[in-house]
Formats: sequence, structure tokens, C-alpha cells
Amino acid sequence: MPATAPNPELIALLRSPRSKSPMHVEGDGLVSDDGAERYPIVGGVPRLAGEAYVGSFGRQWNRYDVARTEEDEATFEAKTGVAPRDLAGKIVLDAGCGGGRYARILGDAGAKVLGVDLSSAVDKASELCRDLPGVQIVQGDLLNPPVAEGTFDLVFSIGVLHHSPDPRRAFAEIARRVKPGGRLAVWLYRKNTAPQEWINSGVRLVTTRLPARVLEPMCVAMGGLGSIPVVNRTLNKLFNFSAHPDWTLRVCDNFDWWAPEYQSHHTPAELSRWFEEEGFEDLRELRPMKSGRLYDWAYDRDLIIGSGVNVMGRRRG
Repeated sequence: MPATAPNPELIALLRSPRSKSPMHVEGDGLVSDDGAERYPIVGGVPRLAGEAYVGSFGRQWNRYDVARTEEDEATFEAKTGVAPRDLAGKIVLDAGCGGGRYARILGDAGAKVLGVDLSSAVDKASELCRDLPGVQIVQGDLLNPPVAEGTFDLVFSIGVLHHSPDPRRAFAEIARRVKPGGRLAVWLYRKNTAPQEWINSGVRLVTTRLPARVLEPMCVAMGGLGSIPVVNRTLNKLFNFSAHPDWTLRVCDNFDWWAPEYQSHHTPAELSRWFEEEGFEDLRELRPMKSGRLYDWAYDRDLIIGSGVNVMGRRRG
């Protein structure tokens, strides 16, 4: 099946990562309007950066099929404060699109979506969104996003910036892509209690150095632990393993936690301050989908490893 042709409207929003010049399709590549730079288009995906430090994500998203339409729609709405159907006709930047599961549901809802990711997961995202002409996937670096500033009605980043070597800078970069009056939603890992942070950091000193052929069986074993209720309600408060009811997602979640080179944790006050410093107002902290008296108590005391800090806001006009 041939690759989807690049979307001209969304390609027009791309900018050279070096000169910031607008770009256009010419033959099998992207050429800067001044003619000085050329970047390849492979499989319908403009390649404006290399994979760098995110190889584990390329392996993860290409290896595991995690798109679950109903769950993805609910997760997107919970973590952005916006229902996919309300974005029909809007221009959206999926900042760190991974395997494309959120780009897909937004494209299905009629949004015009530019999905940017640094890893080779763009191949999976492009395949997943192949039949959606309103979705364009691009390989690019969020520390230097190859897209125009002040352009998007919504920019969102779910579980991505904390894997950057400089999350604050990456936040500032994607924030600048929001148009005046547009919205930004960001979800980051939450900073847990000091003992939990020490344990996590200590274990990750080992797991991030393991080859995938060793780490993946360990993630499968942790997937088994996650299926035992009495275990996943107690032991995973000391070190993280997923208790998701879907086996594939459970194993993928475990790999997602223990494999990446970079992983930072943040507080609600810190993330809200970033929004304010970048000129956003009407901030709203978004609560997780899961709730209950015990869960809410633990969440509010930063005891749930792998939980998030989630804020959305509107850019001042």
C-alpha cells in the first residue's frame, strides 16, 4: 500500500529546524523556500531530525499495538479538558505523538493534526493514520520544533516532556506554537515522596543500562505481578509496574517506565508556574479519570507512582 501523500495545508506549517524558513514538497523531500536545505520524506513522513536518545520509544511503539479507540478518547479528554469532537476543523499539534493513537482519534473527529515525534515511532503513527488525510506525521525534535510559532488552536503533550533532557525548554518551545487565545495541555509524571523517588531512581540506574532483550522479559514478569490485585495495590507503591487490565498495555507501560534514558518528575505548582511564565491564563489542574476515596487520598499525597501532573491553560491574546 503506497504511503499517504503529504498534507499541503499542514506541510505549510513546517519550518526548517536550522534556518526557520518555510518549506515545501519537492520530489521525494522537503526543501526550504530559500532552496538552501533539503530533508527527506520517507513513508510519507518528513524526517527533520534523527532519533537521538529516544530509541527505546521507537522500539516500544513499533512493537506494541496500544491504540484502543474508546479508552484513547476518554484519556485524551481527561488529560486535555477537550472532547475530540469539539476539535473538528481546528489545527492541533500533537507534541510527542508516539505511535499516533491520539492523532488518530482527532483525525477521525475532523481535526487537522500535525503529530511530531523524535523517535522512529513516527512510522507506526503514519501507518495508524494512513487513511486520515487531515493528519500529518513529522519526525522532529521538541527542543527545536520544526513548526511555525503562534499557529495552533490546541497544542497538547501527554507523557512526553518528562523524557526530554531539558523539559522546561521543551515546554517553552511547544508553548510558543499556540496561537493567541489557543489552548495548551500538558501531562507530566508527578513527583512522589522522597523514599519512592530514591527507589525509582536507584532501580532505573540499572534498568536504563539493560539491553531490550533483557529488560523486556522483566517487563513481562512485572505484567504478571500487575494482574494480581493484592500485589498491584501494595508492592507497586514501592516500585512501579502497571496494573492496566489489558496485558499488552501493561507490558508496554512497564517498558515505558523503566527503559527511557531520561525521566523527570514534577509538582503541580511547578507546572503551573511554567504556564504562567509563558503567558498563559485561565489555568486548570486536571484530575485523573480514576477516583475513589482511597485513590484520591493517595493521589493528593503524591503516593501513586506513575500518576501525573496535568494542567491546561489559554494563551493570552
